[in-house]
Amino acid sequence: MDDDLIDSDALSLSRKSRLPGAGFFYPDSLDEEYADRRAREAIEGAEAVVVADGDADGLGCVALLREVYDAALDVAPFEASLAARADSSLTDDEDEDDREDSPVGLVTASPHSLDDALERVAEYADPDVDVFVCDLCPDDESVIEVVEAVVARAETVRWFDHHQWDDDVAAAVRGAGVDLVVGESDEECTADVALRSLDYDFPDHLADLAAVTRDHDLWIKEDPRSDDLADYSHWASAEEYVTVVGRYGPELPEPVRDYLEHRRVEKERLIEAAVDRAEMESVGPWTVGVTYGRCSQNEVAEALREQGADAAVIVKPAGSASIRGSEGFERAHEVAGLVNGGGHPRAAGCKPDIYDDMLDYAYHWTTEGATTKQVILAAFERVASEAE
Repeated sequence: MDDDLIDSDALSLSRKSRLPGAGFFYPDSLDEEYADRRAREAIEGAEAVVVADGDADGLGCVALLREVYDAALDVAPFEASLAARADSSLTDDEDEDDREDSPVGLVTASPHSLDDALERVAEYADPDVDVFVCDLCPDDESVIEVVEAVVARAETVRWFDHHQWDDDVAAAVRGAGVDLVVGESDEECTADVALRSLDYDFPDHLADLAAVTRDHDLWIKEDPRSDDLADYSHWASAEEYVTVVGRYGPELPEPVRDYLEHRRVEKERLIEAAVDRAEMESVGPWTVGVTYGRCSQNEVAEALREQGADAAVIVKPAGSASIRGSEGFERAHEVAGLVNGGGHPRAAGCKPDIYDDMLDYAYHWTTEGATTKQVILAAFERVASEAE
């Protein structure tokens, strides 16, 4: 395939908002090979290993743990790279392979890739390593076998989270020998849980980091710095984000602020495109705003709420969707659970199992997610029927 066909920078904004990024078109085998290599480099020889969600909350936990182990990387190379990227087209992971590794290795994962990440820890970690799992919740008890393998390899295994756990899964994880701490999902983020669970006197800037991360992750939106953390964690590499917030907390330095300003110009245009193509649907007692596009889902959801939506569905070109609620709709996780997903009462995600081949994806792109929208709205209907 001609690289130019998947080069987002060469597309008009209208087309870019309708198509997935270049990474979507890489075969899973290449992604797996790269992920395995990077995980092995991070895990082998590490004093501790953290398996974490790659968002601001999961990565905030990594910053806390590197403080505990005195294992933070030098921030200067990242700041220099930031300054260059703000004025050029350098990618966010430019020269990442050439940088040093921390004694606290980081393996990012999602709920769907958690098994793979833990398998790599069990295979590559040195005996008696400390293992932490942060901001990840298993879908079911199928994860227990690999959890037991990690426990057999490690000195300690601690798990911090704030999602809504199934009681049987939580009991099985604890029964495998894991120190599991789950906070209240509507009161704490996982960084809060890690902060109070680790026996360490954290400096003020890291306690502040947990508080601002909570403001973003629970969609409280009272601290303007939480938008900066959300955007930066999304656009920067995981190692860069962990290093910079570990050094500065939520008071991001000037090179980061300049970089965010540079990236937000296009971000706002993509948000506007998604909001403009949104439609309002009445489902049971709720008004659901439904749209499609590559965009920042939280800002789009907020705009749709301001237009009267109780819930928002943002269907992505890659086939997944974000479901956002409000005070009038706190059942997002129930809807997502019916379409191969999960999450929180006001914030959830899913990817309906409806894509059999590339023709299905081609239809998805050209119809702006028509089938996915139908499947998710049907799930809203089922939840509404149960609510009655």
